[in-house]
Amino acid sequence: MAQDSPSAAVARGDRSPPHSEEAERGVLGAILLDGARVADLCVQSRLTPDAFYVPAHRLIYEAILEMVNESKVVDLVFVGDRLRNKGSLEKIGGAIFLDRLVDSTPTAAHAQYYIDLVSEKFIRRCIIEKARKAEADTYASELSAEALLGEIEQSFFSITDLQSGQIRPWPQMVQGVMQYIDQISTTRKGLAGIPTGFSNLDRQLLGLRPSNMIVLAARPSMGKTSLAMNIAENIAHGAGDPDGKPRAVGIFSLEMSAEDLVMRLICSQAGVSSHSVSGGYISQDNHRRLVNAAAHLVQAPIFLDDSAGLTINELRARARRMKKRHGIEFIVVDYLQLLSAPQDARNNGRQQEITAVSGGLKAMAKELKVPVMVLSQLSRQTESRETGVPKLSDLRESGAIEQDADVVLLLRRPCKYPGDAESEDRSLAVVNVAKSRNGPAGEDIRLNFIEELTRFQDRVEGIDEQAMRPAGDSGEQP
Repeated sequence: MAQDSPSAAVARGDRSPPHSEEAERGVLGAILLDGARVADLCVQSRLTPDAFYVPAHRLIYEAILEMVNESKVVDLVFVGDRLRNKGSLEKIGGAIFLDRLVDSTPTAAHAQYYIDLVSEKFIRRCIIEKARKAEADTYASELSAEALLGEIEQSFFSITDLQSGQIRPWPQMVQGVMQYIDQISTTRKGLAGIPTGFSNLDRQLLGLRPSNMIVLAARPSMGKTSLAMNIAENIAHGAGDPDGKPRAVGIFSLEMSAEDLVMRLICSQAGVSSHSVSGGYISQDNHRRLVNAAAHLVQAPIFLDDSAGLTINELRARARRMKKRHGIEFIVVDYLQLLSAPQDARNNGRQQEITAVSGGLKAMAKELKVPVMVLSQLSRQTESRETGVPKLSDLRESGAIEQDADVVLLLRRPCKYPGDAESEDRSLAVVNVAKSRNGPAGEDIRLNFIEELTRFQDRVEGIDEQAMRPAGDSGEQP
């Protein structure tokens, strides 16, 4: 047993660490009375030897777990023999100690109650131990306050892994899926995740699913930030949602400042060129539309963090706080290669660092149970192809990105490549669904991109770029 185990913690002052000897005896007595059933309950509830505060109880439970793992019969006689063979029987007080456990447990019917109580006390001891370590690290650590806070938050969040993970009954899972199927049959809408607001993309992906990591990758200046911001804005306003439900969105911009991103969003929403605004060319009509766009956007539940130089652990800590405070349902990270990994991963080279960052982002999506859209650079290999069509192998610096991602979207604009057959179509943007765990891959989604407005739209063949602009905005400076 490690010295810093919460179960072995020595009481400080006049207070004893949280524990219940009665509940611990109840668990062990119930196992000795009904080994097959109760031992399975303990395993399903993730009850570990450390959960037992009394050393003798811990030794008994360790022996029981060994027997369960070896598929041995668990009862009073066999447990006694196992402890005797391990030289532990006398340490717990002999066979009479086991007899007393059985005598003090009249029935095994309440085993789950005892298990839950032992787990409850163990988690409380873990919280105390983490708090003590946090206090010591706060005084002694040379990390920045922000980095230290991230580590402490992660250590506390890891305690939730100790909580029981009961297996849901099979009939319950089947009934749950059938309810979903019945809903599709009734509504004729099969969207499984959060709508992006782009109908062709939603038809292919069936929405952005919770716990999924969606990688949106492209070469520079292809519009990947614009597409991600358009999707974030759509989700925040409930665009594409059958009920028009707005959802809180978290954005981590490691490259662009908050002011630049907000300017881009306002101009995009208003249909006004941000270049003309920055140059001081704002007509009265455009000013009115900018004001209306700002009034519309200010109501959107968007939370923007433009801190630069974050580590993956710091970003996860910030996302965790954002989820707790604001109920975030979708996260954008712009972009992956600007995140750094912990020092040990950095010491092993850039590829290992990106692997650690990618794995951390996937873990964050699962931890927070929200879709996380991660922007990523593609390698220069695409430039060597006449048409510039990207491939999964072009994901920059690590194959782990492709492995960790649930969905990979590769964005290109044919007008950037003279060798492409559609290079004359300046508004065309193509999103290739290169990977999708939950659906078909390889499909091209065709969108329109109005570059001066940094805005993507569903593509309707035969409509030219000029016709898509709002009235009064020619895209030219007055």
